[in-house]
Amino acid sequence: MGTEESSQWWQVPVGTQDATRALFEPASGAPARALYVCAHGAGGHMSDAAMLAASAQLRRRGLDVVRFNFLYREREAGPPDPMTRLKQCYAAVVHHARAARNPGRLLLGGRSMGGRVATMLAAESFACDGLVLLAYPLHPAGQADRLRDAHLAAIGVPVLCFNGTRDALCRPDLMEQALARLPAPGRWTMHWLEGADHSFRVLKASGRSGDDVLDEIGLATQAWVARAIGP
Repeated sequence: MGTEESSQWWQVPVGTQDATRALFEPASGAPARALYVCAHGAGGHMSDAAMLAASAQLRRRGLDVVRFNFLYREREAGPPDPMTRLKQCYAAVVHHARAARNPGRLLLGGRSMGGRVATMLAAESFACDGLVLLAYPLHPAGQADRLRDAHLAAIGVPVLCFNGTRDALCRPDLMEQALARLPAPGRWTMHWLEGADHSFRVLKASGRSGDDVLDEIGLATQAWVARAIGP
C-alpha cells in the first residue's frame, strides 16, 4: 500500500539578497491533474482565510497547490512591492516549484492582485499551461475608467477567471467589453459568480453560502482543466 504524499515547506531565494516561504500541498481528493501556483491578494497573505479555502477546494478537485508570500508580506511591513518586484518573486517561486516537483501541467494565478501578477507574467510569455484567476481586479474600486486590461491581449494560454457579479473591482459590463476586444477571446473563460462580491461573499438573501460559492469554483475549475488543459 502506498503512502499519501505530504506537504512541503520551501525557502525560495528571490534575487541575491531576499527569500520567501512557499508551501506545496498535494491534491487530496483526486489524482493530481496539474500544479497550481496561487498568489495572495494585496491585503492578504499565503495563509489568510480566502487562500486556505481556495486551496482546500482546488486540492479536492485534483490540483496540487503551491501558496507563497510576496516579499512585502514576508517582511510583514509596507504596501505591496512594485510590479517588477512582485513578478520577480512570483517567477522565483515557479522556478523553484518546477525544480522540486517537475509538474506535467503548470497553472498560475491567485486572488485579486496575485492573479493580476500572474497575467502580467503570462503576457510576457512566461512558460505555463494556463491561468486560474480568482477575482481579477479589472479596475480600482470606484475608478472604472482605470482599466487593467492593456496586457490581456498578449496572453497566449487558456484562462479561467472567476469574478462575482457584485465585485466593486470588476464591473461585469466592462469586463465583457474588454474580453470582446481580445484577438482570441475563446482562450478566456469567464465564470460569473452570481451575487458574489470581490471576496466571494454572498448576501444571505441569495439563499447561498460561501461554501456553495467555493463548490461552484471547484467544480468549474475541475471541468475547465479537463477540457482546456487535458490529461
